[in-house]
Amino acid sequence: MLLADRIARAETRIFKAVFPNTTNHYDTLFGGTTLMLMDEVGFITATRFSRLKMVTVSSERVDFTHPIPGGSLVELVGTVEHVGRTSLKVRVELFVEQMYSDERHKAVTGLFTFVAVDEHKRPLCILEPGPDVVSAA
Repeated sequence: MLLADRIARAETRIFKAVFPNTTNHYDTLFGGTTLMLMDEVGFITATRFSRLKMVTVSSERVDFTHPIPGGSLVELVGTVEHVGRTSLKVRVELFVEQMYSDERHKAVTGLFTFVAVDEHKRPLCILEPGPDVVSAA
């Protein structure tokens, strides 16, 4: 399978409703809850791409550009942005939608790095060279 095809097949989309138990005193989604959801989507994306045990090793520049009010819907989209020897970088974007209108915009973007590990928690090669994996470059 071509690398570009694996990347496309790994894209992950999850929808959530923002309920009162996930909001702060400003009635917006807690930042920590947002990060948890983004890390989860990133993990699922990385696992779908590699089909290996993956662990989060870092998050880079998470930008909160718009508040996420209670009573709205969010869509989280994870896409593989870079494939290394043992690691993947996954971009996660969070879009907020008003529940009763078509209004939608990007509210948060972040980049998460995951590493494949073996049963002893040691880094593991993600892509073994072979005829089934062809670089998209």
